[in-house]
Amino acid sequence: MLRTTALLTAALVILTASPATAHAGGDWTGWAKDLDGTRHQAAEWRVNAGNAGKLKLKWAFAYPKGDYNGVRSQPAVVGDTIYFGGPDGKFYARDARTGRSRWEFTLPQAGRYAFNSDGPTVADGKVFFGDSASRFFALDQRTGRLKWQVQLDTGIASMTTSSPIVHNGLVYVGTSSGENVLPNTHACCTFRGHIDAFDIDTGALVWRHYTVPEPVEVGTWPNGAKRFEPSGVGVWSSPVIDRRTGTLYVGTGQNYTGKGGEFDSLLALNARTGAVRWTNQVTDADTWRDACNQPDAEGYCPGLKDGTNLDYDIGATPNLFTVNGRRLVGVGQKSGVYHVFDASTGQVVWRRQLGVPLPSGGISGIQWGSSYDGKRLYIATYYADPGKLFAVDPATGDVLWETPAPADGCSTGGAAGQPGCYQAHGVPVSSSPGVVWLGALDGKFRAYNARTGQIIWSHDTIQDVRGVNGLTGRGGTLAGPGTGAVVSDGMVYVQSGYSSGYENPHGHVLLAFGL
Repeated sequence: MLRTTALLTAALVILTASPATAHAGGDWTGWAKDLDGTRHQAAEWRVNAGNAGKLKLKWAFAYPKGDYNGVRSQPAVVGDTIYFGGPDGKFYARDARTGRSRWEFTLPQAGRYAFNSDGPTVADGKVFFGDSASRFFALDQRTGRLKWQVQLDTGIASMTTSSPIVHNGLVYVGTSSGENVLPNTHACCTFRGHIDAFDIDTGALVWRHYTVPEPVEVGTWPNGAKRFEPSGVGVWSSPVIDRRTGTLYVGTGQNYTGKGGEFDSLLALNARTGAVRWTNQVTDADTWRDACNQPDAEGYCPGLKDGTNLDYDIGATPNLFTVNGRRLVGVGQKSGVYHVFDASTGQVVWRRQLGVPLPSGGISGIQWGSSYDGKRLYIATYYADPGKLFAVDPATGDVLWETPAPADGCSTGGAAGQPGCYQAHGVPVSSSPGVVWLGALDGKFRAYNARTGQIIWSHDTIQDVRGVNGLTGRGGTLAGPGTGAVVSDGMVYVQSGYSSGYENPHGHVLLAFGL
C-alpha cells in the first residue's frame, strides 16, 4: 500500500476561496469529459456550427519563461472555475469567465524537476492530478489545500501522463515512463507499467494491475551496461469505465526490452478489484526504445533485426458507445488503426486503417484520443502525410468525410518560416453539437463543421498575447495530451505550446474563447 505524504513543504497561496456554482450540464470535469470517454460536450448550446466563426479571445493566461517542458495539462471546468496545471511547477484554479485567480498550489520539491503532466479530474470536492515525478495529488476543490499525496512509482524516469478518472469512491490512474529514451549508458530497463485504483478520501491503494512481469537481469548491452527484460508496457493514456458492468478499459504501450506482458493491448478490468476480464493484444511483437532511432542502433535496439521495433502503442483513451443495442469499445493505435471490440468479450467488430504506418516511430498514427457525439466518431491522425481529421460511422468504420490539415498551415501565421512545422495532428479530438475542435502542429486551433468536415473557424495561437496574470505569452505546437479543447457554458479553452520547437521569447499560454 502506498503511503500518503504527511506534510506539505511547498507554498500554497490562497488568493480567493469561491464556491463552485452548479452548472453540472456544462461541466467538463476531466480529460475524457465523462466515464465513456466521449470528449463530447452535449450540453453546449451557445456555440454551434452557425456562430463558431465569431469566436473571440476573451482572456489568456501566460506561463513564465523557463527551461521546462511545454504545457501538458488539459483543463477541467466545474461551475465557474477552471482548473489546470502548468509547466512551471504550479497548479491553478481561476475564474472560468474572466481568468481571475482563485487559488494556486505549488508542487512540493522532488528529486527531479516536477511539473503537471496530465489533465486534472474534479470530483467529490477534490481535484486529482499527477506530475512528471510520478506523484499523485488530491487537493481540496474550494481552497487548493493538499488532502493527500502518493508516490505512484519510484523508477528513474517514471511519470504520469494518464489523466485520472473517478468512479464509485475510487480514482484510477496509469503510470508510464521515459526510461526507454535515456542514454545507452543506462542499465535498461526495469520499469513496469501499471494501472492503480486509490480510495478518493484517504489515498490508500485499493488495487494495482501490472502490465508486464518483473524484469530480470539477462546480461549486458554492448557498452557493458546491465540489461533487463521484459520491461515497459506503460499506461500512457487515461481509462474509461462502463458503469453498467463495472468494467475499466485502458490501453498499453510497447515493450522496452524483451517480449512479454500485455504490450500493445486493450485491457478490460474489473473496476472494483482490478481482475482481468479480457485483453486484446493488437500487435504480435513490439520492442522499442529510443536507441532504435540512433545511428548506433545495432546491439541496442532489440527489435532491429526482426523488424519488431515498431513503437505501436495504444496511447489513446478508448471510446465507449452503443450500436444497435450492442456495447462497443473503440481505441486508436499509433499504427494508424482504429480498433472496435465487443465491450463484453473483446471480440473484434471492425478495424479501420486511417493513418500511414511509420515503423520505429509510432508518430504517424492515432494519438491520445478521439471523440464520439452519439452519431459519429471523430478521429485525427498525426504525421500521416498529411494528418487528417476523419468522421467515421461507429457501426461499420466507413469514413463519412475526411479533412486534411490545411496545406498553408506552415506558411501562414506564426509557423511561417519556422523549422519543424508539419501538417499533423498530435492532439486529442473534442466535439460539441455541430462542431469538432482540433489543433495542429502548425499552431492553429480549428473548428470543423461536424456534418461536412469544413473548417469554419481558425485561430493562430503562435502570437504574443497579454495574460490576465500580467505576463506576455505565446503559443506553439498543439500536440500532446494537454492541448485538447475543452468546451463549457459557451466558452472554449485550449492550452498551446506542447514543445519549444518554435521561436518563443515568452512562456506558453492557456487561451479562453467565447462569442
